[in-house]
Amino acid sequence: MKNINIGGVPEHFNLPWHLTIEEGAYQKKGINLQWTDFPGGTGAMCEALRDKSIDIAIILTEGLVKDIIAGNPSKIVQTYIQTPLVWGIHVAANATYQSINDIEHTKAAISRYGSGSHLMSYIHAQQQGWDTDSLSFEVVKNLDGAINDLTKGNADYFMWEHFTTKPLVDNNTFRRIGDCPTPWPCFVIAVREDILKDSSKEIQDILSIINTTTADFKNIPAIDTTLAHRYEQQLDDIKEWLSITEWSQQQISKDTLQKVQDQLHTLNIIDKKVAPKTLIHQF
Repeated sequence: MKNINIGGVPEHFNLPWHLTIEEGAYQKKGINLQWTDFPGGTGAMCEALRDKSIDIAIILTEGLVKDIIAGNPSKIVQTYIQTPLVWGIHVAANATYQSINDIEHTKAAISRYGSGSHLMSYIHAQQQGWDTDSLSFEVVKNLDGAINDLTKGNADYFMWEHFTTKPLVDNNTFRRIGDCPTPWPCFVIAVREDILKDSSKEIQDILSIINTTTADFKNIPAIDTTLAHRYEQQLDDIKEWLSITEWSQQQISKDTLQKVQDQLHTLNIIDKKVAPKTLIHQF
């Protein structure tokens, strides 16, 4: 049995992984696929890929591209979610901010530098025409940290996936003042280069299993009810999320990788651009 460690955020996007692990699909191929939740998101997973505590990450496209260019020895093996991620822009429920314009010169809570919440703060600011050089940040590590720091006033706004934070809007912890979709497919599957070299067949088997599941995921009977229960979401919210979310079974396009790099470079988040083919692995 080959041990392979995989990580991802504890969010509804990743239910296909949990279902296939729970049904023993990988063990039938001689693979012990062990899942680790990363509530800290993409920045934490980039560190875990670098220190070899995980072999595979289900990770935000822009965060991984930035970290590969910065030396992370991993490659994209395919897109996981083809559609954009909808980032909700949240303030504390009792904050005085009422609109996006009100938070222009305030402090953003981010899980860590290099995370999606960090990078998307720049992309959102650029879209608003703000001075991206003047952005300021408070590192909060995860969603619980954001709740604490926004409530105490240590930070002013927090960008996190719209539906994951919806229960916190519903219970008046947060107030959402806007949304910001990513300008590209949001999640990719990344694998460390040494694992691709030593365990190529196992990685291909894993991809075959997950792709078979995601291709038919929306047709699983009562999948909306299952998602709502497991992720403590309202059924109507899950139905809305399913309607705007598409999984992928294909490699990310080079045009998309060029677009990501162009935007990150314009924002001075990366200091160079590389050939898109150097970011991916083709089996």
